[in-house]
Amino acid sequence: MRCTRPAAAWLLSATLITVSAMGQPEPSPRTASPGSPLSVEEVIKNVQQRNRERAQALRQFQSTRTYRLKYLGFPSDRDAEMNVSVNYQSPGKKEFSVVSQTGSKFIITHVFRKLLEGEQEAADQGNQRRTALSPENYEFKMDSYATSPSGAQYVLEVTPKTDNKFLYRGKIWIDAADFAVTQIKAEPAKNPSFWIKKTEIEHRYVKVDGFWLPLENRSESIIRLGGRATLTIEYRDYKVMATHPLDEIRHGDAKSLVVGFPSLTQPTAK
Repeated sequence: MRCTRPAAAWLLSATLITVSAMGQPEPSPRTASPGSPLSVEEVIKNVQQRNRERAQALRQFQSTRTYRLKYLGFPSDRDAEMNVSVNYQSPGKKEFSVVSQTGSKFIITHVFRKLLEGEQEAADQGNQRRTALSPENYEFKMDSYATSPSGAQYVLEVTPKTDNKFLYRGKIWIDAADFAVTQIKAEPAKNPSFWIKKTEIEHRYVKVDGFWLPLENRSESIIRLGGRATLTIEYRDYKVMATHPLDEIRHGDAKSLVVGFPSLTQPTAK
């Protein structure tokens, strides 16, 4: 297996926590009353507004990540692991420090480190606008609305309007109270490489001090030569260091910020 530059964090915007610059706050969208779900248009409007507010509020956090990749197939099996310390400061500054690494040096150099580099490409403001979860980039369809002990959730089908390498098609789960994505099951809108037959991705998120942040990303790719590559990224030890009060943001007292958050990046095979 030869892995080259990743498809530039194509799913970074899929976290729905990345946003573009915000002007004056919009009127608050309607929220659902018990037993009366919103329309898909109202759900997306709520998601966009809540994302802007959360992105402006989160100023600094620290976390750790564990990258793991296991490849089975031609010409030989390979695997590697890398632990990384992350420091984020608004509006988009990220510092990565490699804590430890084991396994295939090729995977570490040509996959893991390229994944970190790819986040900077995806955090570009132009890329954020072109890949945001918005009606400009996606078509949305209501799949279901269900309640559970953990709360109600909307499940939406999302279809990209272009074959942008950062976009995806599949399903997203949205918390009905916070209007934040809690889970994604999808595949890339554009195949990142001829040598990859199919890729399936699953993302899960966790609520930390009021902010929904990545918990685990997993992607499994089937290679045309018969191999299979499984990439996982685990996020843990979150420490929210600085925030801005949400009530000030909702009343237009906070300055506009652009925030990008880490998420799954998809390696390609060549």
